Amino acid sequence: MNIKDEILFELNNASNKNYQEFSSILIPNIEKKKFLGVRIPFLRKYAKKLAKTKNIDKFLSALPHEFQEENMLHAFILEQILDFNKCIDYIEKFLPFIDNWAVCDGLHPKCFKNNLDSVFTHVLVWIKSSHPYTKRFAINTLMTYFLDEHFEPAHIQLVVSTIVNDYYINMMRAWYFATALVKQYDATMPILENRQLDKWTHNKTIQKACESLRISSEIKEYLKSLKVK
Repeated sequence: MNIKDEILFELNNASNKNYQEFSSILIPNIEKKKFLGVRIPFLRKYAKKLAKTKNIDKFLSALPHEFQEENMLHAFILEQILDFNKCIDYIEKFLPFIDNWAVCDGLHPKCFKNNLDSVFTHVLVWIKSSHPYTKRFAINTLMTYFLDEHFEPAHIQLVVSTIVNDYYINMMRAWYFATALVKQYDATMPILENRQLDKWTHNKTIQKACESLRISSEIKEYLKSLKVK
């Protein structure tokens, strides 16, 4: 049995019909038949085991995958690769095949933290991509790794200037700005005050910020006054 068949065998054994239904509802742009119904904790645990397998590259190179869980597993395996150049090479090959928010947002490689200068050079390329989930991955990477001590005002302007009429990109933009309000308030609030965003992203940012437990009630009231009607 080759590694791809072995993985599919294990995934099918761990599948659950009810969870298949639940998963397909959460990711409506993917056909229901593409879901096996395997829970995330199993996939993460299995990915750690597979990452140590010598011939795992044969699975990582077998693109495109057939099932959502294969793609999730692929993302979780990439997270375990500590060699930055090797990880980036695999990511570049995988990004064009990402077709939904769950796989995109599930990819947070451990090696990024120690290679942020190099990561940022890739972000500058990814954020200009015409592929929506490559662009979303760029924004998610900025949100995850560049809103704390490595933040620069130019980063937030990158996301401001990413203007695309795409629900999944703009949802990530709103998530980014709502998180930025928590971590970089002084750099973020003027963007909302000056209405630098499209109406949908502007209002969704305010909604997500008002749902946050990390933002004070006073700021939430002020944010509500900035909503565009």
